[in-house]
Amino acid sequence: MPTLAERYAASVEQLARAERVIPLASQTFSKSRTQYPVGAAPLFAQRSLGCHTWDIDGNEYVDLVSSLGAVALGYGDEEINEAVIRQLRDGVTLSLAHPIEAEVAERIVDLIPCAEMVRFAKNGTDATSAAIRLARAHTGREHVIVCGYHGWQDWYIGSTSMNRGVPERTRSLTHAIPFNDIYALNAVISEMEGQVAALIMEPMTSAWPKEGYLEEVRRITEAQGIVLAFDEMLTGFRFAPGGAQEYFGVTPDLASFGKALANGFPLSAIVGKREILDLMPSIFFSGTFGGETLSLAAAKVVLDRMATGEPTARLADIGGTLLEKVEAARPAASRDFLSFSGHPSWVFQQWSIEDPETLAQAKTLLLQEMLRRGVLVLNTHDVTTAFTDTDVDHVVGAYAESLAIVSEGIAHGTLADRLECEPIRPLFRVRS
Repeated sequence: MPTLAERYAASVEQLARAERVIPLASQTFSKSRTQYPVGAAPLFAQRSLGCHTWDIDGNEYVDLVSSLGAVALGYGDEEINEAVIRQLRDGVTLSLAHPIEAEVAERIVDLIPCAEMVRFAKNGTDATSAAIRLARAHTGREHVIVCGYHGWQDWYIGSTSMNRGVPERTRSLTHAIPFNDIYALNAVISEMEGQVAALIMEPMTSAWPKEGYLEEVRRITEAQGIVLAFDEMLTGFRFAPGGAQEYFGVTPDLASFGKALANGFPLSAIVGKREILDLMPSIFFSGTFGGETLSLAAAKVVLDRMATGEPTARLADIGGTLLEKVEAARPAASRDFLSFSGHPSWVFQQWSIEDPETLAQAKTLLLQEMLRRGVLVLNTHDVTTAFTDTDVDHVVGAYAESLAIVSEGIAHGTLADRLECEPIRPLFRVRS
């Protein structure tokens, strides 16, 4: 068996080359060396198909990252690819709007409860930022309440520890609250009486909403004239065809979708009430590539398939089966420091190690050993419909063996000795 240095030699070489011209050697923070340990992980992918990814060293992985949740129907889906190729012959970005824009928007309106109108963009940050601009225009207010992770723009990132370069005035307009805490929501509304334009929130991440929580959020925002926006970048199409708003039966005023919307093709959408979306011309939300046709062709196929309900049901079944088998196979000692939570289609690892250095070592060791066994994973399970029973069993076996090593390392105080790389210490925790 090759050493890790041999296993990832091409990745390490490519890292040195890329870092000379690209900050962190990656266009995406979560795909960079801040998340994957140098020398003990693949840092560059060559290709992906189904639910498998191959790195530039030729190593194959069952992929639980799924392009940060952007792929739900599996990589290289033939029906999607064929639709994109057909559209490619007619053009990608044209000088006029294309009919496919309305065709995809109509499908979204039919599928998503809050959607009366739709506007397309490219990234999640585009859509969440549009929601905030719209809410401020609609209400004439400036302050924003945030709950969850919403992208890199000043209005949100200024409320986090990664706020360098964000003016203090901008930072002062954003107020972060914890999930499932109605008291915190009411406290900010009371403090900022009559000044809050919007509450933007992920309707669920690792924790299930308490009984009545989302309903009370909806009641409060309506009573206060606050625009409620759901950030459904990850819950969209995974929890239900119409997103978490359909799943939980709570309809916001606005919502942002992306990631699985086009199964990895670059597309996001801001959707919501007509009276609010009608303000789009006045806030000047516009981009050259918003109507790019290849991503819309992919989305058209995705939405038709999602409308059947079969993909979301399969995602929940695969994710639930995987978690059940992992729980049954893993060593009992691992339950003392690691648990799992969330919806079956988007499961989170939850660590309960208090010492920061021990935690960094344990998390990195698990990552190192899972990667060694051919499982690409960070801290969530983002399954796709392409997973087979064989893929699930492969992941289960990797967890059982890797958690045994981590358990022994914790028990004997030898975590650092078992690492073949420096521990990963994330610079920014996007979700609690």
